Amino acid sequence: MTSAFRFGAASEKNLIGVQPDLVRVARLALMHSAIDFKITEGRRSVKRQAELVASGASQTMNSRHLTGHAIDVAALVGGRVRWDWPLYSKIANAFSLASTDLKIPVVWGGDWRKFPDGPHFELLRSAYP
Repeated sequence: MTSAFRFGAASEKNLIGVQPDLVRVARLALMHSAIDFKITEGRRSVKRQAELVASGASQTMNSRHLTGHAIDVAALVGGRVRWDWPLYSKIANAFSLASTDLKIPVVWGGDWRKFPDGPHFELLRSAYP
């Protein structure tokens, strides 16, 4: 399946500083996806990460966002951001296809038992330290 979805200017800006292999996976995932999505965050500063930890939106100062090895996405339905969990499972399926196609291992935060994070995708730490 190939979609007609394309990243907008804000998503492209949020991909600056992200590890190129993860950018490749995200671009191919968007082509595979039945659900449009945008990139809401890529590489983060230590200050931004500390803010997220303080607010409870993140639980670690060892985030893969700090090194550009992680991105967060937001599902778009009719041009509007939606947070319905089933949408993120579908986006995760597209990331899985892209990951397999490119042979670039990606982890979905929605699979985490402790603090599941549906919008989060990161490169496998053992393959991309």
